[in-house]
Amino acid sequence: MGVADLADYPWDAVAPYAARARSHPDGIVDLSIGSPVDPTPAVVADALRVATDAHAYPQTMGTPALRAAIAQWYERRRGVAGLGPENVLPTVGSKELVALLPLLLGLGPGDVVVHPRAAYPTYEVGARLVGATPFAADDPSEWPEATRLAWVNSPGNPDGRVLDVEALRAAVARARELGAVLASDECYGELGWDAPWDSAPVPSALDPRVTDGELRGILSVYSLSKQSNLAGYRAAFLAGDPALVDRLLTARKHLGLMLPLPVQAAMVAALGDDAHVVAQKELYRRRREVLRPAVEAAGFRIDASEAGLYLWATEGRDAWESVARLADLGILAGPGHFYGTHFPQHIRLSLTASDERIAAAAQRLRAAGARA
Repeated sequence: MGVADLADYPWDAVAPYAARARSHPDGIVDLSIGSPVDPTPAVVADALRVATDAHAYPQTMGTPALRAAIAQWYERRRGVAGLGPENVLPTVGSKELVALLPLLLGLGPGDVVVHPRAAYPTYEVGARLVGATPFAADDPSEWPEATRLAWVNSPGNPDGRVLDVEALRAAVARARELGAVLASDECYGELGWDAPWDSAPVPSALDPRVTDGELRGILSVYSLSKQSNLAGYRAAFLAGDPALVDRLLTARKHLGLMLPLPVQAAMVAALGDDAHVVAQKELYRRRREVLRPAVEAAGFRIDASEAGLYLWATEGRDAWESVARLADLGILAGPGHFYGTHFPQHIRLSLTASDERIAAAAQRLRAAGARA
């Protein structure tokens, strides 16, 4: 299978509902795709501007300053000490890494790529791109013997589910039993909401409580898109097993997958400044506190959603019917059908809208609930 054989892009199917929502007298509230709307922090934008004299080719492995910043960030924010330059690697956003990881690891027909039951669709895209078999399972005991790559996602997209230390230990143990790479997508790791994640950090797969100090076979994937509003910068990275990092570095050198130098400088600034991350999380917290009760008042049940950037909701009917109902209120949501076959009655609502648009959505949802 090749790129030309991939199915139509799923979000194109939302276009008619977006048009319906835009016809609302007070305009659309787009809660479908989690694209940040808040400004890029000044400390980051300033670092980018200073670094614009980028006349030389950037190194695929990243500048020494960036590699050090990534390692320091893992120690400071994720509780993972002892990482060196050989453990980290910048990527051109996280989506390209998710899509290309099976290719970069040399997977192909006969290999299995595991991903969560409620899953970011690019895990499956990456498997199909190389002719491997995608397999949805949340319980590591269900992972097939042919598994060569297992994705876990915590906090989850779309469902906001968090894997605690014991769940991550079980995933690592099963991956090692199978001789598989465990890739942990942790892009929403700073956004914990419900207890215990409102006060305790969401654990990383590299956490020593998970690994017992042995990083063999484990990769952590992270993006600055959400915590730092850098989606347009395509600023992400991975960390973990140095043998795997070296293998991926070699492949990425051949393919020219390197971050522009100004973006690398901006990442150093973002990774070194925790204040803007705290401020951004507070914005999302306030929006969540406005939106969640309104969604429930409109007749939806919120499942999981203990962390991350989304509300995972159902009103007990097909997701497309819920999307249509919300579109009539001028609200655009993502259907659960996009995230696998296991949750056809769920919708995903993003917190990435302005305070004013979130308030508008809440008012419409409460009014709809009062009429029901």
